[in-house]
Amino acid sequence: METKPVNALVSLFPLIIIFFIFYVLLILPGQKKQKKHQMMLENLREGDRVVTIGGIFGKISKIKGNIITLEIAERVKVDLARSGISRKVE
Repeated sequence: METKPVNALVSLFPLIIIFFIFYVLLILPGQKKQKKHQMMLENLREGDRVVTIGGIFGKISKIKGNIITLEIAERVKVDLARSGISRKVE
């Protein structure tokens, strides 16, 4: 009768292994990517060339808090949220 607690633990072991593999392969890389994107957003400066989430290329002309003014053509400026920037263009 003492083998029941051991059997229950042994039966949960594959589930624990699957959760660990899921965490290592899916969750950790997503967290690293999110942290990298957040650092990029924090380090944006005026004059940086960026791409918005919608695919619009432009140059940052002004940053005021979470609002970024993006110059997308000569004398054409749009305001957008800082989180609307997808990536910097080098």
